[in-house]
Amino acid sequence: MSAHGDVDMGHTVAGWTGTALALLGCTGAGAALCAAWVPGIWLGLGLVVVAGAVTWVLHLAGWGKPSGPRPRAEWDWRTRDTVARTGHAHCLGCRAAGPSRAAAAAPRPRPAELAGR
Repeated sequence: MSAHGDVDMGHTVAGWTGTALALLGCTGAGAALCAAWVPGIWLGLGLVVVAGAVTWVLHLAGWGKPSGPRPRAEWDWRTRDTVARTGHAHCLGCRAAGPSRAAAAAPRPRPAELAGR
């Protein structure tokens, strides 16, 4: 049993990679700030931006997770998200990937909702 109880914490390849890169960028920017090396500050902050982009690309490639809890069988951080190629319905990252992915991920009305009209 973990300290957080029996919940899906969302540990994924995309999450771990982005966190590691952002940590390196913040550490580098902080060290450069202490050394008064202005280019190093910008390099560290640039690495933080790269971390966000890498995390987003890995999410789109299926190495992230959709919003909300996953089934217990998919909690391992190496589990790929097979739905990511078509996009997640309520995911800002998937909508930002372009209109074709956003259209594929858009929620569609159920047949029962169409019959009620």
